[in-house]
Amino acid sequence: MPTPVQRYYGRWATLYDRVADLPGLRSWRAATAALLDPAAGDTVVEMGCGTGANVPYLRERVGPDGRVVGVDVTREMLDRAGEHSERTGPGIDYVQGDATRPPLRTADAILATFVVGMFADPARVVDRWCDLVGPGGRVALLNFQRSDRALAAPFNVAFEGFVRLSAPGGRFTRSSQAAAFERRVDAAREALVGRTEQRQFETFAGGYLGVLAGTVTA
Repeated sequence: MPTPVQRYYGRWATLYDRVADLPGLRSWRAATAALLDPAAGDTVVEMGCGTGANVPYLRERVGPDGRVVGVDVTREMLDRAGEHSERTGPGIDYVQGDATRPPLRTADAILATFVVGMFADPARVVDRWCDLVGPGGRVALLNFQRSDRALAAPFNVAFEGFVRLSAPGGRFTRSSQAAAFERRVDAAREALVGRTEQRQFETFAGGYLGVLAGTVTA
């Protein structure tokens, strides 16, 4: 039986797919893949791949001898990914699974897209991902965040609404969902900092998207 999360995102899969493929988003998807910086021939796993919008950019990085695996808990999201020719083909696989318990035994690099803010214990999950890629492997976390730019204050108010709408059941609570979301994202980033070197952090979309990437040391 589908979980509440699967039912929620299953209902929104079509709209999510349309928004995820907007032309204006392509530049930061390419930049995210560049920050992850997998080598040709690597196996890259994207945790929380949604409808696979990042997959073509990861595929370009690993080349014809590499492999890209998209993991998502929602079947409808993966079905949508399979409807795009540029997100399917040799070297591209999709797996329905829980990113907190990765359904793979090994990988060279992991990209987690908009998911760590949903985990009860994001630091522990990031540790698992670092263990999965091992020393020398790459891990990158792509997340929404509030912007600290001077003109962003009015839009930061809208961030709370966005977080509520993007989380199952979030819009029915009175407590600040954005604050809790940001604490979980911060915990995930701190865990990655503690396990990596050669780190890079960049923001896109006026500061509302942040990518932290690093090379696992232990």
